[in-house]
Amino acid sequence: MHDEQPRGATANVPTSTIVIVGAGQAGGWAAQTLRNEGFTGRLVLIGDESHPPYERPPLSKAVLAGEAEPSSTQLLRPDAFEALGLEWWPDIPVNHIDRHAKRLEMTDGKTLAYDKLILCTGGRARTLTVPGADRARVHTLRTIGDALSLAQEFRPGRSVAVIGGGWIGLEVAATARQRGAEVTVIEAQGRLCERSVPPEISEHLLGLHATHGVHIRLGVHISGIARGADGRPALTLADGDTLTCDAIVAGVGLVPNDDLARDAGLDCDGGIIVDERCCTSDPDIFAAGDVAVTPNPWAGRRMRLESWHNAQEQGIAAARAALCLPVVYQPLPWFWSDQYDMNLQIYGVPLPSHRIVTRGMPGDNSFALFYLEDDVIKAALGANAARDLRFARRLIEQSKPVDVKRLADADVPMGKLSA
Repeated sequence: MHDEQPRGATANVPTSTIVIVGAGQAGGWAAQTLRNEGFTGRLVLIGDESHPPYERPPLSKAVLAGEAEPSSTQLLRPDAFEALGLEWWPDIPVNHIDRHAKRLEMTDGKTLAYDKLILCTGGRARTLTVPGADRARVHTLRTIGDALSLAQEFRPGRSVAVIGGGWIGLEVAATARQRGAEVTVIEAQGRLCERSVPPEISEHLLGLHATHGVHIRLGVHISGIARGADGRPALTLADGDTLTCDAIVAGVGLVPNDDLARDAGLDCDGGIIVDERCCTSDPDIFAAGDVAVTPNPWAGRRMRLESWHNAQEQGIAAARAALCLPVVYQPLPWFWSDQYDMNLQIYGVPLPSHRIVTRGMPGDNSFALFYLEDDVIKAALGANAARDLRFARRLIEQSKPVDVKRLADADVPMGKLSA
């Protein structure tokens, strides 16, 4: 992903000021990497929140469940963050990039010159556009503030409507249910997580949530939101039903924050387009994390990866590229989700043309599915099968043929297949 290089190798790089816009996980890792690689120039980290860099996965789990304080999500301890010797500009949105002058203009009128710029602007939760949504209190989950606000809604005796049966919607539903709330998930598609997993996994997720008492409505659209006779929000469904609840959560996707880049004339297409060096169409501007659209040979196309792992690794890669170090960032897509007692992981990009080999049975507590082209594993996913999937990742990256019968035999250790 990012070639090894001795620390201090950047001593001769004639860069005096590097600015990182976006203080999420990608931005935080970029800042750490610049210092770790020996950059001693001026380093400015700009965030539109008041919090220093933090990890987002716990927001839908431990923080939302009230099991962890928001401070536990911080990427660095306060002393380690201070030791980076950077200028921390919180709560300051950037208004414009003047590429010709190599200068940023802030919404408060300040300007800041840069030599290299790294955009880690991430994304924002997509909002509902149905009639009445603008007058109702519809929660989304993207920030610490969102998690703290939403956590107050999850308690026994409360009913929660989750709009969207994708990953964030299902994680929120699981947490709400574990805290005692009644939960209904409304998904417009015909199955859960339809865009990202095959039918076998959708069925497993459906059974998992049904077992925990979540009501699932598939293939149903929301046509409007009003206030019911009891003063609570009332969702009107396209099939004519009405659902009254105490709280509404929209988990309907992420909008990449590429507005700043578009305004500056950088190439964008559903995010900021970068090459394998994380470089944009401007040689002095790089991008990483949820906002970056990267060529991915594992998928055979450009893609934007919304994952904790990619935010970290691409932040590292972009920082190294900004220092003119050798970088070829072509990550194997990896995604994971925790719901109840299930840990689901996906490596690679399963395709309909792939041959499926099963190890264990979907619906069991632990199983794995492997997606093969000829006898080569191209993708793998499974529930509570972290060890098997780690070996599968190695096989995917090595592109080694496997014995399909042994792959399907749970009594044959995966380590024997990757030898």
